[in-house]
Amino acid sequence: MSDVLIVERDGRVVTLVNDDAPRNRMGLDFMDELEQQVDALAQDDSVGAVVIRGAGEEHFSVGMNLKQLPEGIERKGSFEALLDQRLRVISKIENMNKPWIATMYGYCLGGGLELPLGCHFRLAAAEGAKIGLPELDLGTLPAWGGTARLTRTVGRAAALDIILRVKMLDGPEALRIGLVHEVWPNDELQQRAQDLAHELAVKPPHAVASVLRCVVGAEGASLDEALRVERQEVRKTQGGAEMREGMRAFLEKREPNFFPDA
Repeated sequence: MSDVLIVERDGRVVTLVNDDAPRNRMGLDFMDELEQQVDALAQDDSVGAVVIRGAGEEHFSVGMNLKQLPEGIERKGSFEALLDQRLRVISKIENMNKPWIATMYGYCLGGGLELPLGCHFRLAAAEGAKIGLPELDLGTLPAWGGTARLTRTVGRAAALDIILRVKMLDGPEALRIGLVHEVWPNDELQQRAQDLAHELAVKPPHAVASVLRCVVGAEGASLDEALRVERQEVRKTQGGAEMREGMRAFLEKREPNFFPDA
């Protein structure tokens, strides 16, 4: 078992735990192992949803371990290559054919916000969360897609307010501006993430993948192009086993079962 990334499995739900408590930095080994897991999960049809969290109850993540920057440049061959890996991993998560859920509590700073921005659902703690991109105070700016994804998530005005003023948001404020989907009491947050993951994991996987391709993959496309992608994905579901079961369940007034052999 890895000493930096714990993988837990419960049915069709996989939970990835950054095992570097209390701050759960996203170090070099963590990112290497996370990329391997992301690639494996993308190909595993038995997985329906993924939860990512930090070890312990104090913090999700403070982001990159800055002390490892020189070593990272040496390992990857350049500063650009080091950044490229982190951008690549988050993009793979964002464009995966199954939903990812991030639980945000304590410090969610720098990469500790940028990685969740690549996830499809973000749940925050009701108290104690400090969510932000503090890079400006280090004389630089977010480098793992933070400027682009934050702007797309909360809009230009809120993104500039957060980044240029180095604001730290709590859970309720993050919910108010649409940065997170739900806020839960701290002691219920992790269970809520598991419940949501299990809810999503029993949805028809091919149709879920199609929705993600429409909503995420076609984001930023023109309306005509987005509608073309939607029609293409609708055709893929027509007459398939998932649609037949869904229609049958509707007519029989029961819950659909998209995994009869499980």
